[in-house]
Amino acid sequence: MAFPIANGEVGAMISSLKTGVQPDAPGNKRRTGFTLIEMLVVLAIVALLLTIALPRYFGSLDRSKDVALQENLQVLRVTLDKYYADKGNYPDTLEALVEQKYLRAVPTDPVTESTTTWVLISSTDPDVQGIVDVKSGAIGQTKDGRQYESF
Repeated sequence: MAFPIANGEVGAMISSLKTGVQPDAPGNKRRTGFTLIEMLVVLAIVALLLTIALPRYFGSLDRSKDVALQENLQVLRVTLDKYYADKGNYPDTLEALVEQKYLRAVPTDPVTESTTTWVLISSTDPDVQGIVDVKSGAIGQTKDGRQYESF
């Protein structure tokens, strides 16, 4: 006994038996894309994750600026001491450190994002001339309450 079903239709019949829906029956539309409810649920989850992550991200940016400021000040102070040990006097400007190849470039103050806002501290000893220390020219305070000028 022969069945009047072609080979291509066997797979369609098997899938319709599993799902209960005939794939090519008139009136059946295939579902494509996402529904509005599914999209709203996904957007709500993304919004929830952003409300948790963004405050931490911006807080870490502020802390990283404080750490970078401390590191740049440490580099400048050590370089000033090396210059003094080599030359016997302190430089008149920070650019002199670059000219004499002690630094490749004047470090940027990460809070003010400028190389020109450093506060240069001159020596109080009349026998010693030049810049003996550097402080940040930023206004305000760090996350832990210290003033930028006190670094």
